[in-house]
Amino acid sequence: MEKKNKKRTIVSRMIIAVVAGFVVGFLALLLREYLSGHGQDGVWKVIEAIFFQDITKTTGIEGLGLFYIVGQLFMRGLQMAIVPLVITSLSLALCSLASPERLGKIAGKTFIIYICFYVVAAALAGAAAYFVKSMGWFNVNLPNEMATEAVTMDGYNPLVTVVNAVPSNIFSAFSSNNSILSVVVVAIILGLCMTMMGEKADPLKKVIQNLNDVVQMFLNFLINKIGPVAIFCMICRTLAVYGVEYIGPTMVWIVTTIVVSLVLVVTIYPIGILLTTRLNPIPFLKKSFKIGLFAAATNSSAATLPLNTKTCTEELGCTPEISSFVLPTGMTINMNGTTAMHMIAVTFIATAAGIDVRPSTLALAAFLSICTAMGTPAIPVAGTTMVYVVMTGLGMSSELCMIGYSLVLAMNYLPGMAVITLNVIGDAATNVIVNFKEGVLNKEVYNKMK
Repeated sequence: MEKKNKKRTIVSRMIIAVVAGFVVGFLALLLREYLSGHGQDGVWKVIEAIFFQDITKTTGIEGLGLFYIVGQLFMRGLQMAIVPLVITSLSLALCSLASPERLGKIAGKTFIIYICFYVVAAALAGAAAYFVKSMGWFNVNLPNEMATEAVTMDGYNPLVTVVNAVPSNIFSAFSSNNSILSVVVVAIILGLCMTMMGEKADPLKKVIQNLNDVVQMFLNFLINKIGPVAIFCMICRTLAVYGVEYIGPTMVWIVTTIVVSLVLVVTIYPIGILLTTRLNPIPFLKKSFKIGLFAAATNSSAATLPLNTKTCTEELGCTPEISSFVLPTGMTINMNGTTAMHMIAVTFIATAAGIDVRPSTLALAAFLSICTAMGTPAIPVAGTTMVYVVMTGLGMSSELCMIGYSLVLAMNYLPGMAVITLNVIGDAATNVIVNFKEGVLNKEVYNKMK
């Protein structure tokens, strides 16, 4: 109960930070326009120097840039955790999936179904994002002084990505956030090798688990304690310096993510169950509704696991043995809602930064997102943090991209409610399909309606 109260406190702080950031930012924007209209630009320059100055673009101490410093420290803290988060989470997830006692038909079917849902979710979300982008709803009128920073992505042979995915030096891959795909490959190799070594790798597994705990502790502290203040500073600074150009497209991103996630929930899972089991998907939708509702309220797939297990075993006819493997595994590696969100977020960020997003770009983004989402820990905001991984893999590192990313990070709560619903109901759907394929699904319980 204490954890739930604490979580509500964190959420309320984030909401307050967002609202306060918009209010103060709009007031600063109005003040800037008022001073500019009355020939008092000098006063605004002093205010900007104290609070909003980008200190990296000055040759001396021309301003304090307090809001800029707080925002940058928060963003750099998140970026600092990316490499250890990917290497530890993904390698441990693969160890859990491929442990000797869990290998076999059940693990194989579970993994294949999750991958299929990943691909379908990424494809449909990418198509929706591309449609919204083509309609011009993500477009931002860039300020004149920032327009020169708009970049395009150079053409390249996608097969080069395959070659570069295997690093020639793992330490160089770990030393930069620009080689995240290489880190993913190293994590996969490490996880599989530890599995094959069995008990001999237990000491290393404990070290990696402890490192993972440290990284998650750091992220929890950063997001819970520093996050609200940093979000306030970033939103306020964005409005004060760059104006209202980003607000409309950000709202479009939020609505698009929510709508796409909810549409995927009521389409891909029922259709998947119908095609693979020939069962009526209506009972599944009705019985899994409370799972999605609970996940949205708690914003945690880990907190939803007990309810998901109870619903699957008592109402959907799944066996406790298979559910005890499929659902915890899904909590770890099934983040197709996160991938759907990544597709929309990357399209929004790139378009807002003046980058032309093409279908080939979205295909690479889907590949990167699936690889990273499978290792995303089941904690709030982790999936949104991983947007940066996909951005770096696509070469999106300009300041304009960082502005869009800060808005996505700050405004993630409402979209996150829909995203996590897609994740946890996907776990339940996969559990039903695997139980059916193994011939142990109780169809009478599944079809029984209260």
